[in-house]
Order: sequence, then structure tokens, then C-alpha cells
Amino acid sequence: MSGKITVVGSYNVDITAFCKRFPQNGETVKGDSLRFGSGGKGFNQAVAASKAGAEVLTVAAVGDDSLSQRLFDHLSREKMTSRGIITKQGLSTGSALIEVSSEGGENRIIVIEGANSALGGEDVEGFEEDIASSDIVLCQLEVNINATVRALELAKKHGVITVLNPAPFCPLDEGVLELCDWFTPNETEAEFFSGVRINGLDDAKKAAEALYGKGIKNVLITLGKNGALYYNGKELIHCSAVDAVPVDTTGAGDSFNGGLCVALSEGMDVRKALNFASCVSGIAITRPGAADAMPERDEIEKLYADSFGGEYNESI
Repeated sequence: MSGKITVVGSYNVDITAFCKRFPQNGETVKGDSLRFGSGGKGFNQAVAASKAGAEVLTVAAVGDDSLSQRLFDHLSREKMTSRGIITKQGLSTGSALIEVSSEGGENRIIVIEGANSALGGEDVEGFEEDIASSDIVLCQLEVNINATVRALELAKKHGVITVLNPAPFCPLDEGVLELCDWFTPNETEAEFFSGVRINGLDDAKKAAEALYGKGIKNVLITLGKNGALYYNGKELIHCSAVDAVPVDTTGAGDSFNGGLCVALSEGMDVRKALNFASCVSGIAITRPGAADAMPERDEIEKLYADSFGGEYNESI
């Protein structure tokens, strides 16, 4: 059974330079290749969820420039609706300058917000009916905070599960955290919101407990190659990352969040949902690009069977 997910978030045109290593300050290095693609945390997560099997509405803003056509073309290729895309006159479409090192697939990113900063709460209100009929509303912090908060508020109003991926991190009122059924920071973001320095799994547990204490029902900290840690006030679950040789980790967290929301929207229990999300991410990082790297459902299911064999992770 496919779930219905509304993603309120960003769209960026990604301009990615691949090189053997990152330059030092003041240094010039030769790159291997240059790639243009679709990205933005919101769009990456929306594509990941759609390709993993969900019905997805993407609510995002673009400028009235030539870059915006890339979004409409990508949505058409993926057979996703463009009904939630809002054009902001006089603004540029968001963009991201990305460096990727072939030494380990690590990345460095500079984001230019453009029209993403103009997506407002009133824009989101126009899709209240869609939000009300969704299984999950997924948000990030790469657009105007008013749009994110309004999406969470409308979802709570209609009893819809809310997921906030707090990236890129910025200060949030605790009232916003209380709107989150799921809160999915990476290690750096978890440190920022919890105040706990994370140097290992034990520290991640302490950070998860601190975040739960702020009113969040389900805390999920992604730990890169060390998997992810889940806490709901009663049980701690550590989900291992699948074995993969990274090529480009740009959309790793986005692929995980998109996969997680699909699993939850389909009613999978937490352990299976974590494993499912791990498989989505495990495939995405082996490919260049962000939205372009997201895997199809049959690929995810095959890796799930190969990696987990139907077994779930034990509580810790």
C-alpha cells in the first residue's frame, strides 16, 4: 500500500565539481568533472520518497528565471505533480555550489537561497487540503521558517504525522520542536539542538534523551557510516548502515529521510522503517548527484533482503 506524503521544502539547482581532494585556502586544484543537477533538501527528499513508492506532493518555490525549468523537467521525468510549485517573480531559483572529493565521497556545499527564502506560510496554507489528506508531512529548514512552521501546524491540526529534518540547523523555539512527531538531525545538528557533544554511540544516546526531553516523540539521529540511533522515551534502537562504497554523499541524509517517511506511511514498524531508510541511503551514496541518485523501489527491496534478510535490529 503506497502512502501519501507532502514535502514542504527547498529546490536548488546543484552545480557540482568533482575533484581528487579539496583545495586548501588560497590553493587551486584541477577538477575531474562538472555536473548540473536538481537538488535542495526538500526536492531530494521528495524524489527519494516518490521513487521508493509514495504518492508525493512537493510544495516549493522557484524564481522566474531559466534555472526553474530544470525543476519542471525533473518532475515530468519522475512523473511527479508540479501542482505545488510556486513561481516567485523577480527572484532567482535557489542554487548550490558543491565540491565532492573522490578520496571518500565527502562534500562541501554553499547554498544560495533565492526563491526558497520567499516561500511563506500563506503559500503553504493554499495546500491545507493536501496536508490534511496526507499520511506524513516532511519539512526541513532550507526555506523560510514561516513556511516550515505553518506546515507543521497544519499537519498537527489535522492529525497528520510530522517529520522535521532540521537541516541546515538554526535556532528553533521549543514550541516548534513540540510540533514534531519525528525529529531527524545528523550528529552536528543533534549536538546543536541537544547541547551534547557526540563522539560515539554513548554520546548519541545522551543527545537523543535530551532531545526527547524537549517534547519530541521520536528522535532519530543519523550517524553516517555508523548508521542511525532511534529513541522514543522507552527504547533505543541502533540501525546499522548497509555496506557501500561512497561516491557522492551529497544527498545521503535526504535519501534516508525520504525512505523513512515512505516506510512509516506504509505502516512499517520502527525497526523495519529504519532498515528500509538505510537501504535507500546506502544505494544513493554510490551514485553521483542528489535527486538523480535516488533508487527505485525494486532496488531498495533487493538490498533490504540482501542486507537484513528480514531480520530487525535488536533494542539496546
